[in-house]
Amino acid sequence: MTNHVSAAGLAIEATDLVKVFGTQRAVDGVSLAVPTGTVYGVLGPNGAGKTTTIRMLATLLRPDGGSARVFGHDVVREPSTVRSLIGVTGQYASVDEDLTATENLMVFSRLLGLSRSASRRRTADLLEEFALTDAADKPLKNFSGGMRRRLDLAAGLIATPPLLFLDEPTTGLDPRTRAQMWETIRGLVRDGTTVLLTTQYLDEADQLADRIAVIDRGRVIADGTADELKSSIGGSSLHLTLADRSQLDLARRVLAEVLGTEPQATPEAGRLTAALPDAGDTTDLLIGLRERDIAVEEISVSRPSLDEVFLTLTGHPADTDTDPERTAA
Repeated sequence: MTNHVSAAGLAIEATDLVKVFGTQRAVDGVSLAVPTGTVYGVLGPNGAGKTTTIRMLATLLRPDGGSARVFGHDVVREPSTVRSLIGVTGQYASVDEDLTATENLMVFSRLLGLSRSASRRRTADLLEEFALTDAADKPLKNFSGGMRRRLDLAAGLIATPPLLFLDEPTTGLDPRTRAQMWETIRGLVRDGTTVLLTTQYLDEADQLADRIAVIDRGRVIADGTADELKSSIGGSSLHLTLADRSQLDLARRVLAEVLGTEPQATPEAGRLTAALPDAGDTTDLLIGLRERDIAVEEISVSRPSLDEVFLTLTGHPADTDTDPERTAA
């Protein structure tokens, strides 16, 4: 595969993109820098502006403001060149209801320039990859919702361009197929494809994305690796359960002394929770507890989740619909 790299090593360079529908600014100054050869996650709820942003980057919508380049090519001035470098898998592909799964994939393959024999091989591979071999000869109108979604994804992955836009690719998939899709995405990146992935599933972004942009109400409100985003809202938390609940007050004093933070107590469970500024303090804490003969039943350390990051940054959960008018994605 040819390695397309912009001068800055970026697959996408977007600056202050704006898109307005009527009185609503669906995208309100989005800037993205997507390194070549990575998975870049755009995380946000329905209505945040994710799909509209992808449509502008893919030359399907003209920006009302700002600029964007794909592998150094301007999406407005060089749309044909940009289209030759990208693939777009939307939430639903344009498939024919009366054709079988095999026929649909063969049509897409031939339209993309594959020979008849290559089309047959690619179709067979995709049907197997998405567990559709048994339904290969059934017309789409007889497909379940999950089967239809898998075929949508297969159709979008016939070609493997340098840059692939995946717009909420696992929406509606069962857990097994969702996990298979994750492996497919990882495989594409290993083979040299850059992937821009939009999702409202925080665990999906955490699992797949090298970097994540959190977008809410048309704006990027945070950008970084998953670890950077988690660290931005605070350090780790320590959770301690005592074998003897009567020692709770004593243990609380030890935690406050060693960690320098006041722990929160759940007396009925004999549990203490405290901020952990430095993971190395855990050893000192255990020594302090042992010196006072405080028996520990369970101890664990956890970092903030992306759910907590999103809630802290936006003030609402990630599954909130932020577009009451439903006029833009």
